[in-house]
Amino acid sequence: MRIERLGLHHKEVLAPLLRAITVPISEYCFANLYLFRESHGYEVLSDGDIFIKGRTYDGFTYLMPTVPPAQHDAARLQELLRDVDFLFPVPEEWLGAFDPGTYEISFHEGDADYLYTVEKMSTLAGRKLHKKRNLLKQFVESYKHEALPLTTARLDDARLVLDAWQQESGLGWGGTDYGPCREALDRYEELVLCGGITYADGEPAGFVLGEEVNDETYVLHFAKALKKFKGVYQFMFNNFAKILPPKYKFLNLEQDLDKENLRVFKTSYVPDALVKKARVRLRR
Repeated sequence: MRIERLGLHHKEVLAPLLRAITVPISEYCFANLYLFRESHGYEVLSDGDIFIKGRTYDGFTYLMPTVPPAQHDAARLQELLRDVDFLFPVPEEWLGAFDPGTYEISFHEGDADYLYTVEKMSTLAGRKLHKKRNLLKQFVESYKHEALPLTTARLDDARLVLDAWQQESGLGWGGTDYGPCREALDRYEELVLCGGITYADGEPAGFVLGEEVNDETYVLHFAKALKKFKGVYQFMFNNFAKILPPKYKFLNLEQDLDKENLRVFKTSYVPDALVKKARVRLRR
């Protein structure tokens, strides 16, 4: 078994494997794995088959498959799982591959990705989203605004927003996702990321940044904006949904990590689905 810390050089091998997995789970993107490699202690394990070994935010070790588990040799998979707590993240579509007598399946609420239709985000229609529409209206009417693609020429403006966002957070550098987001901007082209940046009264006000997770789902890894521009987040999500190519039907805003502020924020947009991620344990 060859074990290496996950690095940028693994992109050539991992990106095609992850792209071939069609589930809309945010972890199945190379950029996501690379940017959060330190947070999860990611390692690449290979002996013909390739797995990612990591650590959850709540402290458990896991193996992440790079092909559907049904394609693995069952005995070999069981052998590998004896050295970790579970296989993760396993979409519900794959659970038929696991014998209930051999495996124990569980779900952790904070792991689930929040999925929204692009139509919902682009219209904010309906009674439940009227507050979002009001905030969007306030932003549009209060500021001279402009929404532009996040090109390499505008990355420094996004860095200004990120630095100001970090300062406004009142948290230390390790208390936010500043580091991964900064590296996403620094390696924007290498990681094949895409996003948009918003200006208000001539000042960089916020940006969103993500990538395609499958043919019909776009995942936003980061959304950062300045507090003084009320309604800027609502404007950014709404505008980004409007300009996405028609093939994308869903927008993934990732998991809430059991953080109450993230749960309240993401729930307030009334998700169309929560994409569950199973933890599959080998019964001891």
